[in-house]
Amino acid sequence: MVQYSYKHDRISALAALSVSARRKRMGLYVRFQQENFHAGDVANFLRQLLHHLRGPVILLWDHGRIHTGPIVGKLREDYPRLYVEWFPGYAPELNPVEFIWSDFKGHSANRLLLDKQDIRLHLHGSTRRVRRSQDRLRAFVLASELPSPPW
Repeated sequence: MVQYSYKHDRISALAALSVSARRKRMGLYVRFQQENFHAGDVANFLRQLLHHLRGPVILLWDHGRIHTGPIVGKLREDYPRLYVEWFPGYAPELNPVEFIWSDFKGHSANRLLLDKQDIRLHLHGSTRRVRRSQDRLRAFVLASELPSPPW
């Protein structure tokens, strides 16, 4: 008999996939936390991302509630080099980050992750694995139904 705990612990995740048209390089930025993300968390994530990236940043976003509100609006005002383009209402097929999550889940299949610490370690390992492969990062963009990038 196998015992199973029905605790629904969770780890929430945010991710950004950067595409540099000039250098033809891609980057993956992720954050994990135990609580649900809120608009303030998103604003902090974006602020750190903008300190990391140079020049104009075009952000493709869905209409999630955590992507709106006064905190995020203030951040957008503070960083005029940040441009936001909105995905249609429900269009995961357009979002390359959805393919990242699918990849992470696929590499979790048939593994016994006992607790949040195991899950967190596995997620960080998946992040390192994906970050190291420019081909894999490009594949996520190409798998989406976005127009093909100029590379």
